Amino acid sequence: MSFEVFEKLESKVQQAIDTITLLQMEIEELKEKNAALSQNVQNVTDSRDSLVHENEQLKQEQSAWQDRLRTLLGKMEDVQ
Repeated sequence: MSFEVFEKLESKVQQAIDTITLLQMEIEELKEKNAALSQNVQNVTDSRDSLVHENEQLKQEQSAWQDRLRTLLGKMEDVQ
């Protein structure tokens, strides 16, 4: 009788070890996915920052061109 109990206990311990091993593998896989997603987030954030900077530069350039155009139009009105 005690031999059967020992076999059942051994079986349960082996199942627990197998489950723990599978969970550890799953954790490692999730860590890798998390790292890849974090890198993607960083890349998207960098791209966004770059686009925001470029947009600001273009707005400043547009404003400068508008000012130059207003100046030229003012000079034309003065000539007439």
